[in-house]
Amino acid sequence: MSLRPFHLAIPVYDVPLARTFYRDVFGLEEGRSCEQWVDFNFFGHQLVIHEHPKTSSQQSANTNAVDGHDVPVPHFGVVLEWEQWQALADKLKHANVEFVIEPYVRFKGQVGEQATMFFFDPCGNALEFKAFKDLGQLFAK
Repeated sequence: MSLRPFHLAIPVYDVPLARTFYRDVFGLEEGRSCEQWVDFNFFGHQLVIHEHPKTSSQQSANTNAVDGHDVPVPHFGVVLEWEQWQALADKLKHANVEFVIEPYVRFKGQVGEQATMFFFDPCGNALEFKAFKDLGQLFAK
């Protein structure tokens, strides 16, 4: 299966702070930019941070219960290869990123078993990164 890159534009109320986070913590390559926005190569996808006043979801995230955890909503992220996910989890821990949900394996031994972790960027946008040992489980019921 060949996927096309997605484009996602998110609000940030402090462009320099968010730019530093995505560039330095993730090591993302920057594309075009100006004072109000920055393009990033987000694991092969186009992520754009746009200057915008703080939103209500950035001030206090709503949550839904999933596997005994309060999952922040809204959130976004990427499904990585298992080893990539582990390397990212280690990198984020080393960078002292505060996790909302620490890296762990969700639905262990069940349909949809996956590694997952949640955290916020410095402007309050929730991110989730996950991985499947069997990518065929991505949409399994």
